[in-house]
Amino acid sequence: MPNITPSLWFDGNLEEAAAFYTSVFPNSSVGPFFRYTEAGPGTPGDVVYGTFVLDGHPFLGINGGPEFRFTEAVSFEVRCADQDEVDYYWSKLVDGGEESQCGWLKDRYGLSWQIVPERLYELLEGPDPARVAAATTAMLGMRKIVVAELEAAVGNL
Repeated sequence: MPNITPSLWFDGNLEEAAAFYTSVFPNSSVGPFFRYTEAGPGTPGDVVYGTFVLDGHPFLGINGGPEFRFTEAVSFEVRCADQDEVDYYWSKLVDGGEESQCGWLKDRYGLSWQIVPERLYELLEGPDPARVAAATTAMLGMRKIVVAELEAAVGNL
């Protein structure tokens, strides 16, 4: 099977973004960056593209300029084992960005993330329709997902 690598378009701040993301996720590294030469088309020495790895997953970054922006149509989901992981990734990734709802946020570069505890999926995929509805209703009222609030919502049935 061929390798599939997400390619992200940045507006001249690829090096900064790669350093930020690799500081957030374990088992991460910044790969080589490739720079414009005298042949152009950009300014010699400026980064045109490069690679980085986030928790073992490779990414390609391109300093493409302001023409294209990230939208919520593409996001990265971070499945978390527990509330501590949710709190960690939420606080790191939302810093300089903005909260949305249902566990979604935009980071300082405009990239969308879903920070989701495994417990949410357990509740949403459960066999009891009333518990699924209660968990869904609770989730819809949250920005950051809080496991204790999900548990309280389904525990009241």
